[in-house]
Amino acid sequence: MRRLTQSLKEQNWTAIAIEFVLLVLGVFLGIQVGNWNQERELRAKADTFSARLREDLRRELWFERALIEYSRQVRRNAELTLAALYGREPSTDEQFLVSAYRATQYMYANQHRATFDELVSTGSMDLITDSALRGIANATFMNPLIDKIRDRSIDSEYRKLFRESVSFEVQNALTARCGDRPPRAYDYAALAHMLDYPCTLGLPEAAIRDAAAALRAQPRLVPALQLRHADIGTAISDLSLDMDRKARAR
Repeated sequence: MRRLTQSLKEQNWTAIAIEFVLLVLGVFLGIQVGNWNQERELRAKADTFSARLREDLRRELWFERALIEYSRQVRRNAELTLAALYGREPSTDEQFLVSAYRATQYMYANQHRATFDELVSTGSMDLITDSALRGIANATFMNPLIDKIRDRSIDSEYRKLFRESVSFEVQNALTARCGDRPPRAYDYAALAHMLDYPCTLGLPEAAIRDAAAALRAQPRLVPALQLRHADIGTAISDLSLDMDRKARAR
């Protein structure tokens, strides 16, 4: 700029032209470098968010798969309980209580949605240029399906009947010795034994007998359990369809 000013004073038009071109070129290159740096930062930010979102979705899909298998085990225990109530299958009082208890259970975990919520709250969802990834994220974190399944399980009449009928000592033993075995993330081998594993209550025979009799005496037990069995079947179907849709979207 100083050289350009000096050239103007001297009316050195050739130098003026050269200095002016250099000045414009310098400003242009400065702007371009700033834009390139900004684009590079945005790409790095987008890559980071995409990687985080993929990992969150991987955890969510894992949980959904685990929830389907868990629900199948709950449903099998509901069928065992119904078979015992109908007298179709022989069952000891202890076996009856274990399967009846496991038919009340549900599985739930908080979603890994921090990345998705940050993208939405900051208006940065456009950073995720992979439309399939963005679609799966919306389908996963905006879908209330898992919350509805949890709420239906918690509020089921059968669950309430069981907890009203069976003594707290027996319920404590069931929880401690026959309850859930949550698997570590991505441990597919552990899915088969979240609920379906041998267990004994370690209680006096009289306590087990009285608890089974109290539960069997509930007049609404069978219809409530049949509804619970049907609801679990619906949940499994809905979860399986949801996973199929996400698999096709990928």
